[in-house]
Amino acid sequence: MTTSYKRNKIALIGAGMIGGTMALLAAQKELGDIVLLDIPLAEGTAKGKALDIQESRAIDGYDAEIIGTSDYADVTGADVVIVTAGVPRKPGMSRDDLVGINLKIIKDVASKLKEVCPKAFVIVITNPLDAMVYTMQKVTGFPTHMVCGMAGVLDSARLRYFLADGIGIAAQNVQAMVLGGHGDSMVPLLSSANAGGVPVTTLLDPETLAAIVARTRAAGGEIVGLLGNGSAFYSPAAAAIQMAEAYLNDKKAVLPAAAYLNGEYGYDGFYFGVPTIIGAGGIEKIIETPLSDDETKALAASAGEVKSLVAGLGL
Repeated sequence: MTTSYKRNKIALIGAGMIGGTMALLAAQKELGDIVLLDIPLAEGTAKGKALDIQESRAIDGYDAEIIGTSDYADVTGADVVIVTAGVPRKPGMSRDDLVGINLKIIKDVASKLKEVCPKAFVIVITNPLDAMVYTMQKVTGFPTHMVCGMAGVLDSARLRYFLADGIGIAAQNVQAMVLGGHGDSMVPLLSSANAGGVPVTTLLDPETLAAIVARTRAAGGEIVGLLGNGSAFYSPAAAAIQMAEAYLNDKKAVLPAAAYLNGEYGYDGFYFGVPTIIGAGGIEKIIETPLSDDETKALAASAGEVKSLVAGLGL
């Protein structure tokens, strides 16, 4: 008897620096076959990056097919879609400054995904993240647990790195999360952050911790300023692929993500950064973690900013 095996299909919408990096990471992890899609004017970029990665298969030894395209027909039946399409930040810009132009792009992408992959798990990276993932879900009409935003994994990774660097230990030994909107109002949780179970508040002085919180909130802008002509791409790509892997391999991973709230933390009706469990059911659960009084107040302020941004979308 002949057995037919079908690999997962991962569609990456946007073949820029994040898209190309995600294609490489997904291929190296053998998460499935990959479709790297961009607009017709950038189809050559998508095709070129796909071919370049294909040609490294004999070196890295992974088994995955990668194609570049501008045709959404090639996305048909995708299991996971990761959306980076949009304009990145430039020096001096906030994430919210991108809402006008990127809203149009996300609406267009969402309307096409709705037709070709209605059962996909969709991860949005495009900024302003909280507003764009909300737009994606409203336009597609996909179940809210199958649409989420990548921000918390990235922001938390940055916090963990800064804390580890301050303490002088390996970053993987630090556990910490960032909740709230993906912007200046994000809420790094120091009350539960620890290094091998030891509270970071006992390992670093208050001034150092305050500086780390401030740097975490400004981390994306720091990279934009250094690059001068782009925004972060390695770390956002790694964060999104971790989320996709959790879904495809049913890892039941606890990961902070922009998830749709239905009363959790006292909020509902919008996407917001919270701890989640990601498995084969998408966002399978939102975890409500204890917060300090200051963190509760900061989360309320962040929620207010996100709700105001979403209300202005006109959806």
